[in-house]
Amino acid sequence: MTYQTYIPRSPLSRFIEFFWMRKGDNLAALQTRLLPMATVELVINLYEDRIPLFDRQSRVQRSSTSGIMLCGAHSENFIICDTREISVMGIHFKPGGGTAFFDLPAGELHNELISLDELWKTRASELRDRLLQKSTSGAQFLVLEQFLMQMMRSPNYHSAINFALQQFRQSVSPTVSTVIEQTGFSFRHFNQLFRDQVGVTPKLFCRIQRFQKVLEMLSEKPTTAWMDIVFACGYFDQAHLIHDFRAFADCTPTQYLAQRGFHPCHIVLPD
Repeated sequence: MTYQTYIPRSPLSRFIEFFWMRKGDNLAALQTRLLPMATVELVINLYEDRIPLFDRQSRVQRSSTSGIMLCGAHSENFIICDTREISVMGIHFKPGGGTAFFDLPAGELHNELISLDELWKTRASELRDRLLQKSTSGAQFLVLEQFLMQMMRSPNYHSAINFALQQFRQSVSPTVSTVIEQTGFSFRHFNQLFRDQVGVTPKLFCRIQRFQKVLEMLSEKPTTAWMDIVFACGYFDQAHLIHDFRAFADCTPTQYLAQRGFHPCHIVLPD
């Protein structure tokens, strides 16, 4: 399997972290649990015009979307299934970046997986058709970049939210109430503004960001002692860390290491 990324040019780079592409054949068919990142993701299946959806507990397929799926900001994991042949593209948005492309509050997509044609109508299938006309990932990245340039609109960004996101990223264990006080907004009003732009509440965003820092550390140095991770990422103790693994990954830290996939946010599930 090959995995490639591409960083789009400005002004898209203000809202999008990167594009990605996964391709492979003669693969083992398997289910993977995707861990929450609290950001919006767009997924395009170029192999077939559907993406199956699974119950996260029973792992049984419950429905499907079209070949272009929009994943709202998630605080829960969800399951995907890789077939023996895959050709999938995606867009990993920066926190709040989806507001430049989707005309609804991000909070309405929290933990949702929907067909993009529900928002973009025929433009969604038009994008997929254009991508299928190109034979290389480089050409497909450029098509995606040009298409998004056309779809981009003036984002409903609030300076207070951008300030808070910057503060949350700079601190290992940010105090949400302190950051909100610095914006001058009431706690309730700021929570609503943040959820509309980012998709989750600021407290939940910081909690997921802390968990993502753990996954990043494990990916860079798997032999890191657990207590080092606990203190580096702002947890109270090891029990606190285990609690977040169970909440976000449905497993313990040790089980995560044993089942981790090619990406830190992927857990390969047993048959």
